[in-house]
Amino acid sequence: MPQFMDFHDDLKLSEEAIQQITQETKDGKVDQFGVRQVELFHNATGHVYCLLEAPDADAVRSHHATLGISCGDVREVSGVL
Repeated sequence: MPQFMDFHDDLKLSEEAIQQITQETKDGKVDQFGVRQVELFHNATGHVYCLLEAPDADAVRSHHATLGISCGDVREVSGVL
């Protein structure tokens, strides 16, 4: 499955949201668009990077839209491991 990364410039996540994302990631949850969270990187200033497995970039955009979050650029990426 391809992997994609997107960036959110101003998305301050609550501790509850982080815990939910963490649990869903550990559980391997896949949404209705075939998107699965692989990792999420964030800081207190609201910079968030999402690493997701998805069929395509449109599925990533739909995944975020369902959550009411704009995701800007979506880039297909590959890892070294």
